[in-house]
Amino acid sequence: MWDTIIIGPFINILLFIYNLVGQNFGVAIILFTILIRLITYPLTAQQLKGTKKMQELQNDKRWLEIQAKYKNDREKLSQEQMKMYKDIGYNPMSSCLPTLIQFPIIIGLYQAIIRALASTPLELLGLMRFIYDGVQDAGSMIPLNSSFLWMDLGLPERLHVPFLSFGIPVLAIVVVITTYLQSKLSQPATTSSNPGDQSAMMGNMMNIYMPFLMGYLAYTLAAGLSLYFVISNVFGILQYGLMGKLNWKNLLPKGNPKVSGSNQQKAIDTKKLR
Repeated sequence: MWDTIIIGPFINILLFIYNLVGQNFGVAIILFTILIRLITYPLTAQQLKGTKKMQELQNDKRWLEIQAKYKNDREKLSQEQMKMYKDIGYNPMSSCLPTLIQFPIIIGLYQAIIRALASTPLELLGLMRFIYDGVQDAGSMIPLNSSFLWMDLGLPERLHVPFLSFGIPVLAIVVVITTYLQSKLSQPATTSSNPGDQSAMMGNMMNIYMPFLMGYLAYTLAAGLSLYFVISNVFGILQYGLMGKLNWKNLLPKGNPKVSGSNQQKAIDTKKLR
């Protein structure tokens, strides 16, 4: 089932693009990545709607009162928070959905790349059973050219320079940076600093762990997958930018906000609730 639904289509799409762009597998992966980002755009749009609702919730007077009232009771605060989510039609998982959808794509793409770059007779026979009859001219393409820039797309990426005894994992470093930038720039500003805020905790954990997870995968797996990560992250940032949703303030260090104006009134209301 997995081979039929994921591996087969991925291999054939990659081979079709590979043949279309003059048998350059690196360019094929880049175009394939952009195609995946365009197909999954509705999920990105849904994520934006969810983050917008979350931002509205953070400024909702009812939520501010609940935070003040149950600040010392995390269980009750969580219960009230879920009620608020239901009232405004917000699903906490909507902000993570595009990331979760990516995992089957990542696994499928990795397997498709490894199988497409078959070199031994046995591997070539295994590849042939995935190629659709009448769609691909396998004889003119296989074995594929796995070279792209300084990389072998079927091996973990390293840049070797004469004065170093080890290779530099350039793509893994770029993956960590671009994953972090994408997660921070796409995260809406929030006024909540309550430690019981589940959505804020989830967002902070994703911002910390996801870049290193992606970087580790890029460091240990085939360079073709690392190239997918980099292009996907960069294209995702461009998508958010074109929609005017990049929040550059998230990259700046946050200081303690001064209490003034409406914030003073909120502080007064909080004292009354106590």
